[in-house]
Amino acid sequence: MFILQQGGPQKRLLPGWSHSALLSIAAVTLAMWPSIGLATESPRPAPTPPPEEIDVAIDRGLAFLADRQQPDGHYPGQHGNTTAVPALAGMAFLSKGHTPGLGPYGSSINRSIDTVLAEEVVSGGRPSGYLTRNPGRGMYSHCIATLFLSEVSGMVDPERQKKIDEVLPRALAVILRAQEVNKPSHFAGGWRYSPTSRDADLSLTGWAVMALRSARLNGARVPKEAVDRAVSFIDRCEDVQRGGFAYQPGRPSNVAMSSLAMLCLSLSGRLDDDRFPKAAGLVLANRKNLGGHPEYARYYASQAMFQLGDESWQRWSQTMYEEALASQDKNSGGWNAPSPDGYATSMWILALAVTYQQLPVYQRDLP
Repeated sequence: MFILQQGGPQKRLLPGWSHSALLSIAAVTLAMWPSIGLATESPRPAPTPPPEEIDVAIDRGLAFLADRQQPDGHYPGQHGNTTAVPALAGMAFLSKGHTPGLGPYGSSINRSIDTVLAEEVVSGGRPSGYLTRNPGRGMYSHCIATLFLSEVSGMVDPERQKKIDEVLPRALAVILRAQEVNKPSHFAGGWRYSPTSRDADLSLTGWAVMALRSARLNGARVPKEAVDRAVSFIDRCEDVQRGGFAYQPGRPSNVAMSSLAMLCLSLSGRLDDDRFPKAAGLVLANRKNLGGHPEYARYYASQAMFQLGDESWQRWSQTMYEEALASQDKNSGGWNAPSPDGYATSMWILALAVTYQQLPVYQRDLP
């Protein structure tokens, strides 16, 4: 079940997510995620919708994604043959209020769903829950794919819903077990490239946290201790000297990781963390120079600035909107010069579409 608002899905409940089902799969003691959002404050006013020219740019980007999607659901270009890009493209369609099986992009979303479900790794003749084409280094794709399945669950036809209900608990169990791997103390609580990795990084940890939060909002019971341990790892990534947060403990802070840390801490109920002003200052001061992996940095920063509120969002979004219009391919509507692709275009749309509040995982002030 889901509620429609402004043409898109807002919040829904998953069938079949009982305590016993996840207990048997993950073999953990389960407790509800702590309260998320502003529990005691008045809701902050939502930012205004994007300017008309940005709305048009998003629509052109979505048309590009639909046109470039291959029959098997994948995309040409960087990372296009992973489960991550079909998942990101699917979320890009959802972010503008489009739904599976309906309207101009319903079939594109369904192809993304089918692709992710079909690529669950089979181990020992049994489905493992691992949603990747690269089992050795596939946790990025897996966490993004898990997040997508959670976000789309409850919107699909009965046949696809049945498959999601089977796969998604297994996918969450992969994330939870990966966190339980014995790691050195400074990496404890985080995630890395493989389910068996003994180290961790903030970037991958952020995607795992987002997948777990989305599942919690969808009715899954998520271990509180898993959230607490992830937050402790994020805390250890703080760059005390410079401010902001780093890729791994002891490294220098940067825009992408500072943004992601603020986003994850906000989603975990810490909207007023006293480290945010300095971290936000670092992000805003470098908003025209995002460093390496600018697609990730822009996406993380857009979500973080939206969580922080109007002043931070206005400063960030003005620069982002200008860059979006200047860098969008005039012919195809995609992004990533000189050869637009599904990955960069999806990440741009997800960054630009934040104020629509169509993806439940990123909505502000949810209970």
